[in-house]
Amino acid sequence: MNSIWSDRCIDDRNQLWSRHRSGTRPPLVLLHGFTQTGRSWGPIVDLLDDDAELWLPDAPGHGSSSASHLGIGDYSDLLAEMLPPAVYVGYSMGGRTALHVATRHPDAVLGLVLIGATPGLNDEADRLDRRRRDDELAARLETMELDDFLNEWLHQSLFASLPQESWNLDDRRRNDVTGLARSLRTAGTGVQGSLWASLAEITCPTTLVTGGDDHKFGEIADRMAELLSGPVHRVDLPGRGHAVHLEDPKALASVIERCRPPLH
Repeated sequence: MNSIWSDRCIDDRNQLWSRHRSGTRPPLVLLHGFTQTGRSWGPIVDLLDDDAELWLPDAPGHGSSSASHLGIGDYSDLLAEMLPPAVYVGYSMGGRTALHVATRHPDAVLGLVLIGATPGLNDEADRLDRRRRDDELAARLETMELDDFLNEWLHQSLFASLPQESWNLDDRRRNDVTGLARSLRTAGTGVQGSLWASLAEITCPTTLVTGGDDHKFGEIADRMAELLSGPVHRVDLPGRGHAVHLEDPKALASVIERCRPPLH
């Protein structure tokens, strides 16, 4: 990791920490997925030009923010409050967070790069069912060893194309089962409201990225592309699955570079 990086707290009240690098171009905020931390973006960051301010916060319930009780809406409000206007890059759970920032604080978002993301579940019955299943998973998680849960989580079909050497277990072990269980209860897809109707309010440039083998989220991205009001760029990476930032950091870094506003 580049030596100009340093740990920096963006809000002592909620223990939300960020990896930070200064730069001259508009900032990038990179938001990780469930069971990861801000450090999961390391391979991407090493491939980006050294001319952008970077923020890589640990989401509530994860890493240095494991004790935070913020839900996904309050977390998005905090990011908009504490950070300058930026391009938000979000993977999975992080993509849902980025969508919350964009819909609640449009002036805070210069652009979006959403990777395997969803605006949530539109049907109330589906949300209740997902919330029930997330609550059950959270309760079981609290009885497990972290490594046992990570092994189970990463053996889902969603990650079938992710090689074990890219599981990034050292990063995921910065978490604890209590924080992850809390994240399921406060930031899961079932607990958040649907943002499908709000997509028309998003006017910033948006890039929707999915792996070619991630058919479920590919279909979601195609539907989103039809509803967003701003410029939309759809990227499909052939032969990749859900976690494209871990499967193909080089390709994703190139996508992010193309989405960044130019120097002024």
